[in-house]
Amino acid sequence: MAERADTFRKAKSGVHPDFYLAEAAGLRWLADGGARVVDVLDVDSAHIDLARIDESAPSERSAREFGATLARMHDAGVGVEQDARVGGEQFGCPPAGFSGQLFIGARKMSSTRHSRWGEFYAVERVLPFVRIAVDAGSVRADQLADIERACATVASGAFDDNEPPARIHGDLWNGNVLWTRAGAVLIDPAAHGGHRETDLAMLELFGLPYLHHVLDGYRMVHPLRPGWETRVPLHQLHPLAVHAASYGAGYGRSLHAAALAVLALA
Repeated sequence: MAERADTFRKAKSGVHPDFYLAEAAGLRWLADGGARVVDVLDVDSAHIDLARIDESAPSERSAREFGATLARMHDAGVGVEQDARVGGEQFGCPPAGFSGQLFIGARKMSSTRHSRWGEFYAVERVLPFVRIAVDAGSVRADQLADIERACATVASGAFDDNEPPARIHGDLWNGNVLWTRAGAVLIDPAAHGGHRETDLAMLELFGLPYLHHVLDGYRMVHPLRPGWETRVPLHQLHPLAVHAASYGAGYGRSLHAAALAVLALA
């Protein structure tokens, strides 16, 4: 398919054959959950063609509408049928119908399923990237000890609740929310079954415009559990570990600070 003027093509040699297919599957899955996402025009193992987005400034109204839409997307659940093989283990599941490799940014991300959120989050979303960060020199040994203690606390179930797995974007920083005249459009997901507060914590970590209004809209559809504000560092462990793995010791220090905040909550 030749690239058109209204098409944005992403193509890079040497990428994993599932890289663009995972992106397309995530976008479809989020759209099936009610989100507004960039249109996928064409995709294969070597490229993905996306519709170009005509961006405009956000507003209080569009931010509230985005929050409400995000809550409905999370509420859509993961949509995985229960059977003997799955056994209800849905935290960490990939988009329905996709069985390939998942990614967050350029890094591989596990799709191993767990029945408990805390175990899933620590084992599949934080520690694998912490190990990379340690090897890269972004996390010191003394910081690692605290981070591992925090992960052990999370894995023990200290923060588990009765929330079912949510259909989350998984990489919901400011740059992956594009504002248009019709509202917010999501791009570049690392979509999987996770906890709704993880998406919200990432919006706060990297500063989304009108976040207060996004949260107002969200809570109109799905009230957040008491104390969610104090749990923001908990849900920022994953993105901070990913960034520490790639972008240096500054993120390692932020990851360590978040881990200390988690230990203080326990």
